[in-house]
Amino acid sequence: MNEVPTELVEVSHWLADPELDAVILAEGNVSQAASESTFWVKASGFQLGSIAANGFVLVDANPILSLFDSNLSDQDVKDALRSATRVGAPAVPSVETFMHAWLLSLPGVTTVLHGHPVPLIAIASHPDAPKICANRLFPDEIVCCGPETVWVPYVDPGLPLAKAIRDATVAYIEKWQDFPRTILLGNHGLITLGTNLPQAKAAFQMGVKAGRAWTQALSMGWPNVLSSDSIARIAGRPDEHHRQRLLWAAAASEQQ
Repeated sequence: MNEVPTELVEVSHWLADPELDAVILAEGNVSQAASESTFWVKASGFQLGSIAANGFVLVDANPILSLFDSNLSDQDVKDALRSATRVGAPAVPSVETFMHAWLLSLPGVTTVLHGHPVPLIAIASHPDAPKICANRLFPDEIVCCGPETVWVPYVDPGLPLAKAIRDATVAYIEKWQDFPRTILLGNHGLITLGTNLPQAKAAFQMGVKAGRAWTQALSMGWPNVLSSDSIARIAGRPDEHHRQRLLWAAAASEQQ
């Protein structure tokens, strides 16, 4: 539990691959559950492209989660993050640790990836972004990214953003009876969740592809999206669930 998972370092480097066009400099962050009450998260200021094990900190989730309904100053937030750090001090956890703590508290979620892929920033800045998130263009977008994407309008990063993500995600769970695979942050970027790292990685990969498809389709007008019945059918088909497992296995193999 007190050692940073090698796969977390590796997926950080993958997110920073220039071909993915998702993060540069100190953009983006990743996290992974270490136990029921602790998780690893990127420390503030480290770059995913060059990060090593010392760029991650082990954080106690409970003190972070207990602050969600508090009004904290910037200094209060910094002090809270520092006090919740169990391994990795004096490094300070990313300000997005609040978001990671809450998402990792969802049943089944063990991994969270966050980046700023250019196609998704384009979508997240589009006036029709909420409508885009509620629709799907092609079957594999559903298989890997879920029946729809949670939309969160722009909010100040840190605790305010984590609260907005919580509220939007709760609404999604009430509708679909499952956690979302993708969350789009207005004027910000993409978050993907998974029961394991390959699932979160596959959602990120397909989310970027979907972003490219959407930007091209929108250049010709509003596209012919899949019907709600088709989306529900694909999301519930046993053979598609089998394909999901194969895709996640392939993503894991590529990472090794």
